[in-house]
Amino acid sequence: MIATVDIADLGFLRTIGAVRRRPKPDQVPGLRWLDIVFGVPLAMSRPPRPRRAVMLALWDDADAAAAFADSHRFAARFKTGMHATLQPLRAFGTWPGLDESIPRSRATTNDGPVFVFTLGRLRLSQFIRFMRASRPAEHAAIGADGLIWGTAGARPPMMATVSAWESAEASVAYAFNAPGGHPSASTPNAARTSTTSRRSYGSRRS
Repeated sequence: MIATVDIADLGFLRTIGAVRRRPKPDQVPGLRWLDIVFGVPLAMSRPPRPRRAVMLALWDDADAAAAFADSHRFAARFKTGMHATLQPLRAFGTWPGLDESIPRSRATTNDGPVFVFTLGRLRLSQFIRFMRASRPAEHAAIGADGLIWGTAGARPPMMATVSAWESAEASVAYAFNAPGGHPSASTPNAARTSTTSRRSYGSRRS
């Protein structure tokens, strides 16, 4: 199984169009799951403008992901942005398309940077509680040792974060040890969550 992340500044209308017309698994060979959220800077204090699109996807294999990126009309709109193909290292929770065989332990053996996704579907009744908890967690991430870059993503009820870390150890230290870190913004605020660490398989940045 392979994961991909694409982030591009499409502008307001094209971002809205991408969300509305995102491909479904039965429309793309090898696609297990795909969603698009509006990119939001971490710890942003004002209402975001939906100009940046974050596309997250899970695939059967790297060939299927590459075929989509290289030849699908929908993927072409993300060509000017950042693209990364990622090999899952570990996961917590469940998500459509996520292999159950992926290790669930905190420890992982990986040299070099990792990406971390957090995914959740927010219960509307928990919206205010979630926002109060997520803001300190995002501030903690910005100041965390080892963070290279990160962004939040939102398209209620879908909520997400994508972050790059210098090492798997740094991401684990933030997630489980940092005051105000990730656990404070996790369940029960979301109906279903998945946190995954992924090794970079290939990337492109324009």
